[in-house]
Amino acid sequence: ADVRRAVTVRAARSGGGESEVIEDAVRKDLGLDLLARLWERSDLTEDEAMALALEAQKEARRELR
Repeated sequence: ADVRRAVTVRAARSGGGESEVIEDAVRKDLGLDLLARLWERSDLTEDEAMALALEAQKEARRELR
């Protein structure tokens, strides 16, 4: 009941819908909002970002061995 009430209040204060409040909360909990903010601030080209991601993936796999 407390969660439902908090969602309703937040939606009313923000002028958005309850589904938006819930989606925002889930995005934050899953870390998806952080990823979006990082991409917005990045000045890497798509190719540079891909190279960096592949390098990180290779390093993570090496650490698992």
